[in-house]
Amino acid sequence: MTKPIRKFEDTPANDVAVRGFLHQPENPPSDALVLTHGAGSNCQAPLLVTLADAFCAYGWTVLRCDLPFRQERPQGPPPRGHGERDQAGLRAAVQSLRREAPGRICLGGHSYGGRQASMLAAAESGLVGALFLLSYPLHPPQRPDMMRTAHLPDLRTPALFVHGDADGFGSIAEMEEAIRMIPARAELLAIPGAGHELIGRRNRAEIVTLITNTFVRFVSS
Repeated sequence: MTKPIRKFEDTPANDVAVRGFLHQPENPPSDALVLTHGAGSNCQAPLLVTLADAFCAYGWTVLRCDLPFRQERPQGPPPRGHGERDQAGLRAAVQSLRREAPGRICLGGHSYGGRQASMLAAAESGLVGALFLLSYPLHPPQRPDMMRTAHLPDLRTPALFVHGDADGFGSIAEMEEAIRMIPARAELLAIPGAGHELIGRRNRAEIVTLITNTFVRFVSS
């Protein structure tokens, strides 16, 4: 059983607002997850809503939140140089969620949101218990010369990467090579036939269950 999803707003520190939706289980939660979106989306993205519901059914509290750039503009990608502000927003979301859930806090996001989560964790080891990185944007499509891996050798937070084998932002082989740069425990869950959005119409329930089960196991192991 789960409680009704409720709108969530908070400003825990440094005037960085946290805005989104809170999914809470009926019984006291054991773990919690901050989940955010990609560069072209928001926290109402179907992928985030579906996964938040699935984790909540496991007994997790989930805060799916809008990054600061999306709070400032309803459409369009983040402005150049906005990464530090968005990381501050994720830090604030973690602080807010700690007051809602007493257990372990994890941090995740889709594409751009996951990249910012990983950069924040690399800079602040120990901030969260684990990372949940969906469709990590390893490089722009057809630009493997522009790898986004500079921070990975500094990442000491356990991380699960979930990646489609048809994702133009990085092949499975490229992802495997990048993950070897991480000194912390890191795993890759490859989704056959999936693109950057990960979950399509076919086998939707099965893929959601696979992703959720894998991260729950990863955090618990």
